[in-house]
Amino acid sequence: MTLATLSEVLQPALKEGHAVAGLVTLGWEDMRAYVAAAEAEDVPVILQAGPSCREHTPLPVLGKMFRHLAEAAHVPVVAHLDHGYTAEECRIAIDSGFTSVMYDGSRGPLAKNIADTAAIADMAHAAGLSCEGEIGFVGYAGGENSAGTDPDEAAQFARETGVDAMAISVGNVHLQQDKSGGLDLARIRAIEAVTNIPLVIHGGSGVPMDQRRSLSRGSAVCKFNIGTELRMAFGAALRAAVDSDPDRFDRVSILRDTHDPIVAATRSVLKGFKGA
Repeated sequence: MTLATLSEVLQPALKEGHAVAGLVTLGWEDMRAYVAAAEAEDVPVILQAGPSCREHTPLPVLGKMFRHLAEAAHVPVVAHLDHGYTAEECRIAIDSGFTSVMYDGSRGPLAKNIADTAAIADMAHAAGLSCEGEIGFVGYAGGENSAGTDPDEAAQFARETGVDAMAISVGNVHLQQDKSGGLDLARIRAIEAVTNIPLVIHGGSGVPMDQRRSLSRGSAVCKFNIGTELRMAFGAALRAAVDSDPDRFDRVSILRDTHDPIVAATRSVLKGFKGA
């Protein structure tokens, strides 16, 4: 069994100069393909259950799915709650076998975000698990605007919450479908100068590949969340599978055809986070 905590995969990444992908899952087909791709590339992987995933499948079921995959894998697999918005969600995830929780209080005032995140971090650490927090709101393409992370606030947040990883807002945007943007490197360097914990980029699908590679190898950014990019690959594979035989109706047969394309797309993502 290679079930790991977030800290167990990010601390080596920070020291050795690479990053780990936090892959946003929606169901069995993609999470299974993500682990297969990680094994093919011989890298750790973080399976993430975000809000839309949790709407579809309850956390206790997701915990069993993640742990089942980890038990058979020969690479470290992290079972991670992404964007937990309440202490109760985080508690259920911990009780369901997750090894890491991300509490998102970034929409609230700094003092409340720190206090709430610190309480979640204490709960996770008491269970021997990891906790990620977010300082500076990361917005959504076509939706809420971002509020960039202030380096001084980031230093206070890291110091007072005790989180194992810190998500920051530095030009990244959730749900971005292209890589035309870019991250604010000066802001990242300013945050690095006053903190010493792994940094996390949410909305990694919108980050250009050259920035992913350079930051993975030469910065404290050692976790990139990737969702939209792989969901688009899954959608294309599913449409191709359906269109290949209009008379086919068995969903197991149809979904089987998505596996290899998703493994290939995921391997391409994972290669970009390896060290030099």
